[in-house]
Amino acid sequence: MTRRVVITGMGAVSPNGVGNQEFGDAIVHRITHFDPSEIPVQVAGEVRDFDELAWVEKRERKHVSRVLPLALAAASQAFSDAGIDPASLPLERKRRFGVILGSGGGAQEFTEEQYRLFFHQQYRQMSLFCVPTGVMGTLSSDVSIRFGLRGPSHVITTGCTSSTDAMGYSLRQIQSGRLDMVLTGGADAPIALGIVKGFILMKILTDSWNHAPEKASRPFSADRDGFVLAEGAWMFVLEEYEHARRRGATMLAEICGYGSTCEAFHRVRLKECGEEPARAIALAMTEAGIDARDVNYVNLHGTSTKLNDRIETQALKLALGEHAARVPMSALKSQIGHPQGACGAAGVAATLVAMRRQQVPPTINLETPDPECALDYVPDVGRNVSIEHAICNCIAFGSKNSALVLRNVA
Repeated sequence: MTRRVVITGMGAVSPNGVGNQEFGDAIVHRITHFDPSEIPVQVAGEVRDFDELAWVEKRERKHVSRVLPLALAAASQAFSDAGIDPASLPLERKRRFGVILGSGGGAQEFTEEQYRLFFHQQYRQMSLFCVPTGVMGTLSSDVSIRFGLRGPSHVITTGCTSSTDAMGYSLRQIQSGRLDMVLTGGADAPIALGIVKGFILMKILTDSWNHAPEKASRPFSADRDGFVLAEGAWMFVLEEYEHARRRGATMLAEICGYGSTCEAFHRVRLKECGEEPARAIALAMTEAGIDARDVNYVNLHGTSTKLNDRIETQALKLALGEHAARVPMSALKSQIGHPQGACGAAGVAATLVAMRRQQVPPTINLETPDPECALDYVPDVGRNVSIEHAICNCIAFGSKNSALVLRNVA
């Protein structure tokens, strides 16, 4: 019999608030991480009022990426929410407690700064740990070390589906009996000059809303012209159902399905047909044992690019059939921007809030309906909805598609 897997803790360090309680209303800001005056894109979803030195000692800060304190803060919240003190766990339980995180760029902004110092011959200012910190897998290692967890310590990096896939791999580890608990989710901190310039070259960031940052991210609106780059960390404690029940844990939701596919089509573009994103959703639904009529809410990838939003709409129509028009769906990126590899975890966090409050979040800035994106995106104002099953969908560069199904266990 396959072991059931539930979420018992959540932590959010988001552009719209640091802390689970604050993870509500969203704000997108003008960039402050660097001077954006020389580039056309000047808005980003930054995490404001966040004290990095509360999580990393001052003498260590130059040796780590911003992504680490973001991840540590969200992880600490998730442990507290789950009622777990990792330091007090016996050794055998620590060995069955994994850390499996998703990140698209990891410490990429740190590496960019190290190259800047190198090419300006400022060698003494470079970090002694410029190589190990720049290695993607170090993120989970640093988190494992901080909390003393001895299980597998992995980083899944599959572009924008990274944290969705990390949660999927965590699901499999617990289902198979290899682990009892996993700290999982996503963290990314990609707001750096070189990274922003790279996205500008690809012409996929919006440069139309520097005067009104809060309106810049516009998923599914006909006047959308690109996404808003963002940062943040969203972490969860996953554990086997009976394990959680025995310790009296509050169960936020059950992860009951995961599906992942690859179109094998293009490094960046999506196929217009939407077949493989739809198949990832269908695989997750099949594992969960549900059909389209059981789906009460969909948290969309919704990047605010012309191509993604149109094709994701088509994928949902394929996956849910005629029921697609009756399911409320929303794009969290309209409120926080696009935190790259952490976006799937952000969507799961929003869905957990929706399940608990029985109110789905809106897609804001949807001011001009696009006839090619004709589904119920819950525009502007949240809606009271009783959610039994929800789909969390993600699409990534490299033709990747991943989806999770959450079941309400309240």
